[in-house]
Amino acid sequence: MRSYEGRNGIPEALRSRGIRRAIRADRTAAPLRERKGEPTARTWPRMEKSTAPLDRRAYRFVLLMSVVSLFADAAYEGGRSAAGQLLAHLGAGGLVVGIVGGLGELLNFVVPFVSGRIADRTRRYWPGTFTGYALNVFSVPALAFARSWPVAAVLLLAERFGRGIRRPTARAMLSYAGSRLGQGWVFGLHEALDQTGATLGPLAVALVLAVGGGFPRAFAVLAIPAILAMAVLIVARLAFPAPHEMEAAPEMTVRVRSLPYWLYLAAAACSAAGFADFSLVAYHLAAQRLVGDAWIAVLYAFAMIVAAAISMPLGRLYDRHGGIVVTAAFALSAAYAPLAFLGHGAAVAIGIALWGVGMGAQDALLPPVVARLTPRDRRAGALGTFDAAYGIAWFLGSVAMGALYVRAAWATVAFALVLQLACALPLYVLAGRAARRQHEPIAG
Repeated sequence: MRSYEGRNGIPEALRSRGIRRAIRADRTAAPLRERKGEPTARTWPRMEKSTAPLDRRAYRFVLLMSVVSLFADAAYEGGRSAAGQLLAHLGAGGLVVGIVGGLGELLNFVVPFVSGRIADRTRRYWPGTFTGYALNVFSVPALAFARSWPVAAVLLLAERFGRGIRRPTARAMLSYAGSRLGQGWVFGLHEALDQTGATLGPLAVALVLAVGGGFPRAFAVLAIPAILAMAVLIVARLAFPAPHEMEAAPEMTVRVRSLPYWLYLAAAACSAAGFADFSLVAYHLAAQRLVGDAWIAVLYAFAMIVAAAISMPLGRLYDRHGGIVVTAAFALSAAYAPLAFLGHGAAVAIGIALWGVGMGAQDALLPPVVARLTPRDRRAGALGTFDAAYGIAWFLGSVAMGALYVRAAWATVAFALVLQLACALPLYVLAGRAARRQHEPIAG
């Protein structure tokens, strides 16, 4: 059979016997070859370059950044597991714990609104990532030197501030790899290793507290994963100076902001407002003497294990089925409130597990939603805007839940259920329907 292989879709004949003769010959023979089903100069398909090398690079980048998160989470989540007890130990009350926890999450989610927009305008994602990670992980070991609750509160807020700086930049870089490997899978893998670190850190803190090391030594131990996180981050920066080059061509034109984006944002804000910070849960468990300080850290680690275990399955399911997975995950996690605040024994453990489901869903499902609804050059800003709305809602909800808890635990539970079931779920359903109607690359 005659070979028509050539460069740039041009048959070999066009490069061997003279251009004019080849064109005349091809025009004469084209109808016959077309009837036989053979390719011609007019119909020869262009050969696509293999994407395997880029896919492998994308996988390595995701793996490196996930290892960074593993060590970083071991540091700051280890500190957060004992933050409520530390504040209580230093003389803070329930309202103070609620405000510090809520304000910390406000910084964690509002700061990205600014840092994401700066990154989109400058196209420089690494400086914010480095600055944020350094402040995020090194504020926690410094808690070993806190001798009053205001000092501890400032360090806890600094940790959240640093995390807020690097959230949109790191997630935007991950989304570039996700365009090749699957957004749900990438953020699911990242969240799985992230929560693995969030399990090891609290366990280390619990071990130190169990052997009588006290809060200063428990927080000092967390300097080890903090240093390791920064070391791996340096390796990632040297190996991948321009992660945006991994972005695959979009399957369709994506608008900067769309109706599904805003509906998902509103739904996520309702979910956040009804999702208690673990500091308030820990304060409840300690104040009611349901478990000891060491066991509270173990329960937090248990929640992180659940979040790690569920992240990759959620990501895979999201890639296959879309927004319906988001709706189901947040509906399931809403049951944490009555079990954690009103239950005893096994009921508390189940409530903590469902709280972990909510944590895993936040980071494994919401970033892929935003990534698929926004173009590359506006993605960090879109992630920042989403985080800002989420954080403001979490802050207001945390303050309200702390104030309600002072009156009665059941009032806190009622507040959480109304927001997460009556407000959030209908909005998730509407967002999925809007996405289907507008032919967005997401379904629900």
